[in-house]
Amino acid sequence: MTKGKEQVSSLICPLPAPHTCLLVLPPQLRPQEEKPKGGGDQAVAQLPWILFRPPSSLGGPRTKISPRLMTRSPCRPLPESPETQGCGSSAGAPFRKPTTPGVFPGHWGGRRPRPTMPSLLLLAAALLSSWAQLPAEASSWWSLAMNPVQRPEMFIIGAQPVCSQLPGLSPGQRKLCQLYQEHMAYIGEGAKTGIKECQYQFRQRRWNCSTVDNASVFGRVMQIGSRETAFTYAVSAAGVVNAISRACREGELSTCGCSRTARPKDLPRDWLWGGCGDNVEYGYRFAKEFVDAREREKNFAKGSEEQGRVLMNLQNNEAGRRAVYKMADVACKCHGVSGSCSLKTCWLQLAEFRKVGDQLKEKYDSAAAMRITRKGKLELVNSRFNQPTPEDLVYVDPSPDYCLRNETTGSLGTQGRLCNKTSEGMDGCELMCCGRGYDQFKSVQVERCHCKFHWCCYVKCKKCTEIVDQYVCK
Repeated sequence: MTKGKEQVSSLICPLPAPHTCLLVLPPQLRPQEEKPKGGGDQAVAQLPWILFRPPSSLGGPRTKISPRLMTRSPCRPLPESPETQGCGSSAGAPFRKPTTPGVFPGHWGGRRPRPTMPSLLLLAAALLSSWAQLPAEASSWWSLAMNPVQRPEMFIIGAQPVCSQLPGLSPGQRKLCQLYQEHMAYIGEGAKTGIKECQYQFRQRRWNCSTVDNASVFGRVMQIGSRETAFTYAVSAAGVVNAISRACREGELSTCGCSRTARPKDLPRDWLWGGCGDNVEYGYRFAKEFVDAREREKNFAKGSEEQGRVLMNLQNNEAGRRAVYKMADVACKCHGVSGSCSLKTCWLQLAEFRKVGDQLKEKYDSAAAMRITRKGKLELVNSRFNQPTPEDLVYVDPSPDYCLRNETTGSLGTQGRLCNKTSEGMDGCELMCCGRGYDQFKSVQVERCHCKFHWCCYVKCKKCTEIVDQYVCK
């Protein structure tokens, strides 16, 4: 492809791994096929492209890279269909796509060309460009928990706007970031709170909510609409509500302040309704706009599996937000002489996030299996169960096998995990190790002991050493 005197090349990969792709090369860089051993006057053929098999990490949508290095090529871009033919030869005669990876068509002798150094460098650059695009596609707003967000007062005059620097934001979330930049640090704190709570709740399960990178955070396992994915979406949305509500109360955000919740009807008359409560109403509304923005931007065919996954994510996000909203309760403080508590001042206060995590874990255990209908709605797989409420978790895919490491599903396996030899639960060695057995070793633990209070005013402790047996899955 040419435009004036510009030289353009193209890397066209319409198929996911392990299919082959075509890398079009300029004439001066094209590897040349060797002459047949039998001799003869056959002209040396210049191959307009080389074949390569992309690694599995590049599987997915079509990758197209156009470095300005190349003259006109007789090849035309490959269509989207995997059954399409390749390009026409320089003489205009079509040829078929090779059926064997890495082997050229028969009329070129079926032999692998001898690539030159410039062509290998061009191929390497193209692959690196493809890999560089992958994290952006797989990233999520959860990455705000892994990459600290600067406060607005820390921005440098003339520096690049913070929203363009934050990874993992969808277009709608980026617009909200531009309008509410001071909120982003607290969204990151909320995501971090959700991740820590997820790791606590699943610390004794085969899947323990491990983070694998700073972009996608949880890796490919989140591409499966399982129970674990449902819990992760819910607890992270709950974390955002919790963080934004607290930030409002502490006066950190200019668009909100203390809670304006009306006085509860059952509050005694002689108790004062005041103080500065957590603004859970604002936290709920903002979290709904920000967290759901990514899902609402997607436009899939009605009744498709992709639409079912979007509806699942929206349902679980709402369940997490409602858990925080419903568990907020009235807190009071006594006033009076010598603690007589003759007067009380009360306000609305968020529940401890551990209690929110415990409730969502119960919802995880009773999550409902759903499927998408032709009308574009979720319905129960088993109609004998009750229809889930907005406070319940739902999932559309069965959980993968977390026993063994699997790069496709993102499972890290349980090899090397600590287990409890005497337990019969999920943390027991029999279940945690999936029947593979376990190894025993001794470790030294140092703890503080024999602590004494000294006047005034400090506590002094001794260090006690203990040798304990530990068990690790094979």
